[in-house]
Amino acid sequence: MAVSRLAPSASTLSKLLLHPVSAPPFSRPFSGTAAGDDQTVLTIETSVPFTGHKIDPPSRSVEATPKELLSFFQDMAVMRRMEIAADSLYKSKLIRGFCHLYDGQEAVAVGMEAAITQRDSIITAYRDHCTFLGRGGNLVEAFSELMGRRTGCSKGKGGSMHFYKKEAGFYGGHGIVGAQVPLGCGLAFAQKYFKDETVTFALYGDGAANQGQLFEALNISALWDLPVILVCENNHYGMGTAEWRAAKSAAYYKRGDYVPGLKVDGMDVLAVKQACKFAREHALKNGPIILEMDTYRYHGHSMSDPGSTYRTRDEITGIRQERDPIERVRKLILTHEIASASELKDIEKEIRKKVDEAIAQFKESPMPDPSELFADVYVKGYGVEAFGADRKEVKSVLP
Repeated sequence: MAVSRLAPSASTLSKLLLHPVSAPPFSRPFSGTAAGDDQTVLTIETSVPFTGHKIDPPSRSVEATPKELLSFFQDMAVMRRMEIAADSLYKSKLIRGFCHLYDGQEAVAVGMEAAITQRDSIITAYRDHCTFLGRGGNLVEAFSELMGRRTGCSKGKGGSMHFYKKEAGFYGGHGIVGAQVPLGCGLAFAQKYFKDETVTFALYGDGAANQGQLFEALNISALWDLPVILVCENNHYGMGTAEWRAAKSAAYYKRGDYVPGLKVDGMDVLAVKQACKFAREHALKNGPIILEMDTYRYHGHSMSDPGSTYRTRDEITGIRQERDPIERVRKLILTHEIASASELKDIEKEIRKKVDEAIAQFKESPMPDPSELFADVYVKGYGVEAFGADRKEVKSVLP
């Protein structure tokens, strides 16, 4: 059989676009030992071996189907395009406040989602747009939140740093460095208490890896064998400070000491998938584990950081050329003749169109009503009366 068409993503990222991505039919048979349909199983070796701490690492051989590789390509391309668009919108002053972009790190969000279920929980820091999409959010919700509109995922009140989707197990982006880790361990406590057979992934950056609260939360999680996976997204710069200037030991997967750890190539979506599947199984049976994702961000820490004062442009270009997660999947697709280069270009063109449509749609969304300033602050039902600073301008009786 020939692969007839790009099927919708098997992962939850299939909900990203306003409409499904269409693509020209694939006329070539898939090359391999079996017939080239979407169910053909490929065995692909990860780019580099996993490195374990107090644990035997998983196999480098990862199974994937043509359909899955195409979904990885599509999903990461959507994330990349969204972040590039957010860059332009910020520079046009349509996005205000803080904005931390994720381009370069897409393999972590996509690979993690491919290994878990939506019953599992994820909590992360403020670089959260793509994680939200991974949990099933859509582009209109994302752009609306970035621009503070009512149709945003947090009703326009959270902005870039506070995306949220509780019904999909996404417990938000958090602005206080490292604060999401104890919260994630709390989620895992609830999962164990209710015997849900689910896990929590608590994500943080290398800049947060020296936080005392991280070690305190990990200690009690290990005592109670909580089903939590601590994921250090090591993009090698905490704001503008290189890891070697901030940490005596930058082997973050070993930092748990008594807790097992695994170092993963975070620019390889298949390696991330394999590691997260392995970690999930471990956490359900044995308690906490640390994953260090060796990844990289192309933008600066935030939009106020040009990202080129503490690292060279050659460094960024070299990572793009040698380790870019989207280009790695593109090469796999071309090597196995799942799609042609022109077909992948057509998919990218369609993605750009859908991102532009989402931007146009969010602009039709209204701003939140001023009374929303007082909502979601106090417990409902107590009838608290709130005023503005001069007790005249803004007045609202809370339900």
